Amino acid sequence: MSMTPKERVLAAMKHEDLDRPPVAIFTQSATLGMMDKTGAAWPEAHSSAELMAKLGSAQADMFGFEAVRVPFCLTAEAERLGCTVAVDKRDAAPMIKAHPYKFDPVSSEYDSPDSLMSPDELIAGGRPAVVIESLKLLKKSHGDTHCVVAGNTGPFTLTGHMVGTENMVFAMIMEPEQVTKWVGAISPLLKTYTQALADAGADVIQMSEPTASTDLIAPDMFNDAAGVFVEDCLASVKGANSVLHVCGNTEPILEHMAKTGVTGISIEEKVDPFKAAKIVGGKTVLVGNVGSVIPLFQSGPEDVFKATRKSVDAGFNVISSGCGLASATPNENLEAMVKAVKG
Repeated sequence: MSMTPKERVLAAMKHEDLDRPPVAIFTQSATLGMMDKTGAAWPEAHSSAELMAKLGSAQADMFGFEAVRVPFCLTAEAERLGCTVAVDKRDAAPMIKAHPYKFDPVSSEYDSPDSLMSPDELIAGGRPAVVIESLKLLKKSHGDTHCVVAGNTGPFTLTGHMVGTENMVFAMIMEPEQVTKWVGAISPLLKTYTQALADAGADVIQMSEPTASTDLIAPDMFNDAAGVFVEDCLASVKGANSVLHVCGNTEPILEHMAKTGVTGISIEEKVDPFKAAKIVGGKTVLVGNVGSVIPLFQSGPEDVFKATRKSVDAGFNVISSGCGLASATPNENLEAMVKAVKG
């Protein structure tokens, strides 16, 4: 079956029968090896559309993955909205250092989200605007042959960036209406940003909601805390496919993730791929779930090959890393991942 990488990914997103699944990094895709090869490196590539596009295309140009992907972190929206973010390392993603809003469930002191900027203002400047411009460049350079993937931050996670994740999770128990108020205010901004990413040329929007993991909130909280808002700001996107990523052991919430109405869900290796396929296979597109730490970062090519084949054999629609790549992931392990799928 002769297909371009883009055609193969888009066919997989439609559950079409294929001779093999596509292999593409849908989560954070940049590594030090890619930076060395392309000359486009962090931290500069976080703030330059040209460097971002160059580094975002390296997974395809260097290793034969079937997508290109930007950006490389979950802090662009938060920084634009007033968080203090350290964007200063070559070997580590930007880190949030301070939250701009008071949100104290102990004293019941809460800032109002009414002072948030408008959705149109969010996408007009800062790093969100850089990401949008980078996507336009990728669409021109790779859009005819490769799937263009854009990443952004989920509403529950972004709310945690704004008010402090620990405070927000605590408030889920003490005053959940305050959390709902804030996530409800964040969601329209992300809805506008998601659509802007699609309009700029993204074929797939991959939204990350790590704070909605079962490591932080109970499975029965997922829908009210995050699911309904993901449905509003991600699943509603026009002109692009939508993929929801949640970290950790998502087995208890797989069906909830699928019911948000997104095209597909991205999951980690903490979920056995055969169990995932049994629970939601056919109900949603499965993306993953080769471990980003073990084996991709810490193991060798043979282990990467075996883990990749397990995801293939389980019937995952798109073979990808279970979470964002560690920056020091070895080149030879990425080569082994591609070889395990393509032969």
